[in-house]
Amino acid sequence: MHPENMEEGLVIRTTGSWYKVLREGGDTVDCRLRGNYRLRGNKQTNPVAVGDRVGYELQDDGTGLIHDVADRRNYIVRRATKLSKQTHVIAANIDLLCVVGTLGLPRTSTGFIDRLLVTAEAYHIPACLVLNKSDLLVDDDLMAMQRELADLYRSAGYQVLEVSALTGQGIDDLRQAIAGRTVLFSGHSGVGKSALLNALCPGLDLRVGALSDWSLKGRHTTTFAEIHPVPLRTQQPARNTYLIDTPGIKEFGMVDFNGQELSHFFPEMRAVLPDCHFSNCTHRHEPRCAVKAAVEEGRISPERYQNYLNILDGIEDE
Repeated sequence: MHPENMEEGLVIRTTGSWYKVLREGGDTVDCRLRGNYRLRGNKQTNPVAVGDRVGYELQDDGTGLIHDVADRRNYIVRRATKLSKQTHVIAANIDLLCVVGTLGLPRTSTGFIDRLLVTAEAYHIPACLVLNKSDLLVDDDLMAMQRELADLYRSAGYQVLEVSALTGQGIDDLRQAIAGRTVLFSGHSGVGKSALLNALCPGLDLRVGALSDWSLKGRHTTTFAEIHPVPLRTQQPARNTYLIDTPGIKEFGMVDFNGQELSHFFPEMRAVLPDCHFSNCTHRHEPRCAVKAAVEEGRISPERYQNYLNILDGIEDE
């Protein structure tokens, strides 16, 4: 039975056992989860995540008590810890995943990018690649490397935006791409996610950290995932835009994948799968494999194919 005076809202921040919920009128209320809600038998460490729509009852002290979490349209998860079987929901009900990477300081590997993109494909979340810090491409070699990286993912079917939070390069294009959507920004610490959000919406004033001197890697400046409802100035009619800032990810542990499905989550592989001779082809050693043929003919990137094999090995080792 739900209370008659239950309201609905959007979870925009989670900190331990408290949830900040955005109400219909634009103000927020701090909520807790009803005690026996946690007893549901799932593997997730957080039964409520940013992006969830919840039903809550206002208490006498001005806080709320969450009674219900609406079904999720989608969500994205990672392992709670490296060896854990439990999962942590990063965010729910996402319209677009922006994988933020950089060519240097810290460099983002294609292996890391592909693990995020594959997870987005598996959970039915559109994704794009945002290459930040383009202002640091100070010579022809670096510019050529970024062109190759951008071409790699464009040829796989992804939108790639080359931007600089520092100079404003490409920010208008990114603003157009995300307007009116709920957008999750994810990537390593130090790639400039918070700086990008500040550039997209001046006035957010998110804390931006420096790179640590000894490792040239980023320090965590975001400690909890948080949604920022923002008004974006674009040529489109004004719609609510929700930007999700997340803690930087060192490694992205994929969960609940099986090897038979993996190639379906690489769009360029998915296009040729019907031409494989065997329906259960792993695209490793089987004869008359359409994926291997496409790699040899240059229609599929050898680097993306190698990342597929590495992910496949990791799944089978679990």
